[in-house]
Formats: sequence, structure tokens, C-alpha cells
Amino acid sequence: MKTFPPARIRNVALVGHGGTGKTTLAEALLAEAGAINRRGRVEDGTTTTDFDPEEIKRGISVSLALAPFEFQGHKVNLIDTPGYADFVGDVAAALSIADLAVFVVSAVEGVEVQTEVVWRMAAEAGVARMIFVNKLDRERASFERTLEQLRTRFGSGIAPLELPIGEETDFRGVADLLTDTAFFYDDGAPRTGPIPDEMESLEHQVRDNLVEGIVVADDDLMERYLEGDVPSPKELEDTLALGVASASVFPVICGSAAKGTAIERLAAYICELGPSPADRPPVTVQAGNTTQELPSDPTGQPLARVFKTLADPYVGKISMLRVLSGTIRPDAVLTNPRSHTDERLHALFTLRGKEQDPVSEVPAGDLVAVAKLSDTTTGDTLAPKGTPVIAPAPPPSPPVLAIAIRPRSKGDEDKLMTALHRLQEEDPSIEVTRSDETHQTVMAGMGETHLSIACERLHRKFGVDVETENVRVPYRETITKPADAEGKYKKQTGGHGQFGVANLKVTPLERGQGFEFVDEVVGGAIPRQFIPAVEKGVVEAMQQGGEHGYPVVDVKVTVYDGKYHSVDSSEMSFKMAGTLGFKAAVAEAGPVVLEPVSALEVTVPADFSGDVISDLNSRRGRIQGTDSGNDGEQIVIALVPTSEVQRYAIDLRSLTGGRGRFNVSHHHYDVVPSHLVGRLTKGSDQS
Repeated sequence: MKTFPPARIRNVALVGHGGTGKTTLAEALLAEAGAINRRGRVEDGTTTTDFDPEEIKRGISVSLALAPFEFQGHKVNLIDTPGYADFVGDVAAALSIADLAVFVVSAVEGVEVQTEVVWRMAAEAGVARMIFVNKLDRERASFERTLEQLRTRFGSGIAPLELPIGEETDFRGVADLLTDTAFFYDDGAPRTGPIPDEMESLEHQVRDNLVEGIVVADDDLMERYLEGDVPSPKELEDTLALGVASASVFPVICGSAAKGTAIERLAAYICELGPSPADRPPVTVQAGNTTQELPSDPTGQPLARVFKTLADPYVGKISMLRVLSGTIRPDAVLTNPRSHTDERLHALFTLRGKEQDPVSEVPAGDLVAVAKLSDTTTGDTLAPKGTPVIAPAPPPSPPVLAIAIRPRSKGDEDKLMTALHRLQEEDPSIEVTRSDETHQTVMAGMGETHLSIACERLHRKFGVDVETENVRVPYRETITKPADAEGKYKKQTGGHGQFGVANLKVTPLERGQGFEFVDEVVGGAIPRQFIPAVEKGVVEAMQQGGEHGYPVVDVKVTVYDGKYHSVDSSEMSFKMAGTLGFKAAVAEAGPVVLEPVSALEVTVPADFSGDVISDLNSRRGRIQGTDSGNDGEQIVIALVPTSEVQRYAIDLRSLTGGRGRFNVSHHHYDVVPSHLVGRLTKGSDQS
């Protein structure tokens, strides 16, 4: 593929709800541009951008994929993204390097929830947006109904540039509002003609509204228009392109990806109206304690950011980059400011699905892939030597669901951790932790399907089979009142025996204070060298657990007396005395079980707030308050026992039709109600 200047590059993300036809549209665009000879099908797993076995098995996209093509003297870097909520991390990665987001909306189902979610993400990122209404050839398709939904959900910036000619099985073309021309696709290849008589009145009305909406952005055009001079299609298009670039106007075009109807029109609009990297604001980079702005200049210092990492079974690690400044050539050496590693960019290539095409140079604004970077991961910046410049990357989406995993083969512990590290390089939205309290390896992600596919990839790519289980809740125990006890360890065997007595007092501490050990022994009742052994025995007893088997916390332990034997006493005997004395004292000190409590912040459309509050109350939650969010949303703030929200991502998605989202964090520990303690001690927290 030849080199294009930034003004001729279009970085375009196909986004929207699952099942709207994004991957089919990517195939249609590639075929229209001549980049592929035969269009694959989602149904049989032969598409360019859905090539992973997990995608083929499920018939859905689970990660972003590149599909560049050339059209009308432009290079279009098409980025096909997942539509399922579990893989929103890859959508965020695509939006971070896209200059235009094309929202694919089904004319049958209309505007669905994930389209709304991604629209909000694109708006926050300031990405230009265009809408392609797909599936107009299907039964129950309605462009008019879909357009009304778009206006209701996304505001007055929605601007239809085309109207369908016919609908459902009668869909046969589109009417271009800018040129007053009809495009018919009766025999596959388009032919132009006048607007059909039956829709001429509607077309003129919609066109007049469109022209009025465009000219208000330009004073000269507005003045001419008021004087009766209608601007030319080229003038309208140029003014419209400015509105698209500023993310204030959102053109709506239509067609059928499955039948290839009006696909060349979409490709043309992407090139004519879509902003180039040169049209976008300069990239703000961090240089030490200062920031600076870098334009997309091919003659500047080379700078690139990794937006996606792939683990290829043959090539190894592949890093996908957007070049932010300068021009990168094979064998260039750039520095990673995070790891302070010099990275040689050996062979450069573009990716079209899984196919690789070598390139000789990559200018600012373009996308490229490079293999085998030694110490560079997703989000890292590559800069010239001696220039510690960092281009901030969007933070990964916080995980919402967790499972515990363990290797199926006992000897695979080390292999599992290596595989998990490589999996996180591919997908930063996966979070892996090791719990010292429950002794589990916990993998967290964006949902059930996300975690299921992560486990499949551990097997397929890294050769590690894992078993999964629920994450155990890290319960603890504490005491509610002071108590004393004697710990006595006496054992007589042939030769030296074991003898040690430690008198202990336990006192509750404030929640979160942990552990305090005090030595008040006087008169040598316990020799000084054995006091640390008593403390060690107490600490081990705390870790082994109290009456219910959970670690004991928030306790002050005072050793104030004891006995020893000049021959039989040892560190071992006093360690055992400390353990026995502590357990006896705790049993008399009103032991209770503590459970972790999470702070939950749930954001939902206002219509769902009552259901959410009711649901949280049923989970033993304590509502702390509500607040108003953006776009009529309501924020519910609550403290809820962690055991009650471990699968909240699934339940909230069901409760709100996928429109709710939440943040969760540990807040504090609190006493488990007495009527629930029996259930815990029977092991229900382990289930």
C-alpha cells in the first residue's frame, strides 16, 4: 500500500450495537474499494475482520480489527469494533485513534442501548460522528422511525443527507439531498436518475430543512440563501464538512450492507466529509511537568502511541500504533519513556484483518503495526531518543465482574502467570490480582462473555487450561469485649520436655486498626528472649482464624504474666502458649464476623432509579444519596455488602436493559448480622 499524506488519510471506527451489521459493512466497503476479491460472511466465519476462533465460534466481534482500503485517492483505515458491551474496552481504544466514528444503526431494531453508550463515549472523546442506517432491505425496516429515534436520542445535530427509495423488499436506491439526484441499484451497479414522483414533495421538504441547517454555520452562505441564491452542492458539502469535523453536525446516510446497496456512497462521504488527521486538534503530550501540543506533521519529530497489542502464534507480539508526528521508517529506533527501553521498529506493516502488508514509511496520522517490541505495551508512547515525551492514553475501563481461576495442572502455576501477563498485554481491560486472604488468583473483566473468552484464549494462545470458581469473600473476625486467658503448653517426652505459660488479655481496637502487641511482663515471669515467640504464636493464631475460621483483626493483645522452666522452656513452647492463650481469650471476648462493604455508584436513566434503589435495599444496601447526572440520568450512591454485589454487573444489565453502569470500590468492614453467620460458617461464601 502506498504512502498518503495526512490530509488524504481517514481513520474511521465502525461502532454501534451488536448485530447491526458492522462487520458485514466492513466487508462491503472492502469489496467496493477492490481491497478484497470476495466478500466473506459472518455466518460462516469467512469475514476479513472476524478471524479469531472465538469470533467465528460465536458469530460476534470480540476485539477491534483493522481493514484499510483506498478509495478516490484517499486511504481509509477502517476499524471494525465489537458491539457487545463486554468488549467496550476495544471500542474505547478505537475511538482514541479514530478521527471519525460511523455509527451503524439497524433500520429494523432502531437505536439500541450500546449505540447510546458508544455515542456518549465518542462525545466525551470529541470524535466526529456519522450514521449509517443499515438493513433497509429487511422486513419491518423503517428509515422514518429510525431517524426520529436518532433525533430524540442525539439531538438537533442529526442531518439526513439521503432518503431511501422504497423500504423492506422494495428498497432499491437512495435520494441524495445535496444534489437532488436519485441513485438506483436495481441490477447491482448504480444508475442515476430524477427523484421518483411519489417522494419528490418529501425530498424537497427535507432538502430545504437540510440546506437551512447547513447555511446557518456560514454567514456568507446564509446571506446569499436569504437573498434567494441556493448554494451549490460543493459549497454545501464544504460547509457541512466543517460541522462534521467540529462534532456539531452528524450526517445520516442509508443503505444495505448485505446487498451492497449505496455502499460506494458511504465510502465517498467518508472521504468527502470525514475529517483527516490534519483537521483534528493537535495532540497534547506530556514532557516532564509541562504539556505541549503537536500537530499531525509528517516532517516533525517521530512520535507514536500503541493502541492495541496482539499475541500472534507465529510472529509473536504485534503492536498496533498510530503515528502522531513525523514519519516512521523500518529499523527506526525510538525510546519508550515508561520503560526507558530503546525499541527498534524492524519490519513495518499494515494489517487487514490477519493479513500483513509491508510498508516502507508511515507518516503522521496513519496506522501501522510492528512485531516483537521487547518492553512496550498498550498505551505506551514511542519517542525519539532523549525526548521523554508521553502521549496520554485513555485509561482502561474498570472491570465489573470477577472470577477465580487456577491451572488445571498443578505444575502450571508459573506458566499461568506468564500467560495472564501476555493476555493483559492484549487486553488491558482484564485485571489480575492475587488475594493473600482467600489464596485465589482473581481475573476481572467486563462481563461473563469477556471472561469466558479470556479463558479460551489462555488455552488456545498460551497452552494453559484453567478451572474457574466464584471469588471468595474475604471475611474477617474480631472481638467485641476484653477477655483474659492462660495459654499453657506442657509436653513431657524422654529427655527435655516443653513448658511455657503465657497469660494474655485481648482488647478490641477501632475498626481498621489491625493488631497491637504489648509486653507488660514484670519480674522475669517470662524471660525476655521468649516474648517475641509469644507474639509470633499470637500472629499465627490470628491468621489461622477465630471461632468461624476467618482471620482475626483489630485486636490489642497484652501479655502480662506467665511461667517458665529453666530446662524445658523454649521458643517453641512459648509460641504454642501464645497461640493457645489467644484462641482461648478470643472465644470469651464476644467474637463476631466482619464482612467487606463496597461503595457503589450506579448511574442509570432516571426511569430506572426507583428499581435500582429497591434492588439495592434487597441486597442489604444503605442508600447514601442520589444525584443528577448528564442527559437526565440519575446517580445512586450506596454502601452494600461486597458479597451482595459480586455479580451486580449481570443483574444491573438485566434490570436496566443494559443502560446502567456502576463503579465499585472497597469502603470498610462491618459486622455480619448474627442470623447470617451460620450460613457463612457452613461454607456458603465459598460456593
